[in-house]
Amino acid sequence: MGNSRLLLILGGVLSLCSCGWQQQPAGLEVDTALESELRQTAAIDNHAHPVAVVSYGEEDHDYDALPADAIADLALPPLFREGSPYFPEAWHALFGYKYSDASREHVLILSKARQEVMKSKGDLYPSWVLNHANTDIMLANRVTMGRGLPSDRFKWVPFVDPVLFPLNNSSTKNKDPEHNAFLGREEELLGRYLAAAQMRRIPSTFDEYLSFVSHTLESWKSSGAVAVKFELAFLRDLGISNPPRESAERVYAIYAQSSEPSPEEYKILQDYLFRHLSREAGRLRMPVHIHCSIGAGSYFRTSNADPLALESVFNDPLLRRTKFVMLHGAWPFAREAAALILKPNIYVDYSGFSYLTYPAEAARALRLYLEAAPDKVLYGSDASPFSSSVGWEETAWLGAHYGRMALEAALTGMMRDREITLDEAKILGRKVLRENAHGLYGF
Repeated sequence: MGNSRLLLILGGVLSLCSCGWQQQPAGLEVDTALESELRQTAAIDNHAHPVAVVSYGEEDHDYDALPADAIADLALPPLFREGSPYFPEAWHALFGYKYSDASREHVLILSKARQEVMKSKGDLYPSWVLNHANTDIMLANRVTMGRGLPSDRFKWVPFVDPVLFPLNNSSTKNKDPEHNAFLGREEELLGRYLAAAQMRRIPSTFDEYLSFVSHTLESWKSSGAVAVKFELAFLRDLGISNPPRESAERVYAIYAQSSEPSPEEYKILQDYLFRHLSREAGRLRMPVHIHCSIGAGSYFRTSNADPLALESVFNDPLLRRTKFVMLHGAWPFAREAAALILKPNIYVDYSGFSYLTYPAEAARALRLYLEAAPDKVLYGSDASPFSSSVGWEETAWLGAHYGRMALEAALTGMMRDREITLDEAKILGRKVLRENAHGLYGF
């Protein structure tokens, strides 16, 4: 899921019972000519969390901003419960896995096969994964990039949420264990951003803080970032007001060096900073990605992710230069997302749909988007590491495989209902898989 993240949503150790592989679920209608065309189309993946290549004894923790181990009481979606055929299918495609179960003995064999491929490919391993997922370019939603993630195949999308929380966050951290861990991580990342700007602490004046924010985005842009990402729904709701600068400056001036603001006061500052970040991103021609979907853990509030809460942002004349992308299909708010992409600067991707629901249901949501604004729909895998036996590699493959299947089924339904022809379906399919992203990002 995501985004935040599939990692945040799923996590833990997977246990699968014996099962068979299937190339296409029964009852899912897909035109064979369309399927043949789209299976040959190399995709641009709008949203994923690839893991960098590391040396022995090292670990990569920068593939997400929010710590997955903070999530408790996970409720796994059906596709990831005991008996699911998904992961053995991916293991077979990637590593030649010969079994239809996930017994301890067989997973040990899988681990050895994975390590052998990683060793033989070295820094080329992440690109090898993309090739197997028929993906040309993957947008890497990461804190920083790393080894094995070359800029011609992996485009950087850093996190901006930390700069929304520069003050004392004690009250929010005390809400529940997940908020405590998430805000702790945001504070850590803000410290890293400040250190990169050669600052030890947040500036004493609001003007200086806004300059720091702008310079951070400019630095990311010069380092290859193509967009920025908000995971705000994991921390609070998406209802962004439009406070005057004077109100935000007052909150900052009072609390930057002293006590904790009230939730109402803090929201004023956060909302102003959200719009400032969005304006600056528009100035730099960096689309803004926003998690608009269900999230992980028993404390996540689905209402926090309702994309309709962002309508005042999307309607702001000062933000019309900014392109916004609602991630994960804004699931389960698919109809709301379909209405919002009618606005000139709003897009939607369907990253993580292969984890959120089965292809038939994903196809129904995709059809809503395609019938509303087909030039605004983007493919995404939401590839993320899941457990010791399921890495970002499997989820990249599954996202590509079942993401294409859902797209093919949606377009086939439109063909069946005489909304489009086969040739038009092929054109729309190529747009969703790569051409819409090419137009949005310019690569």
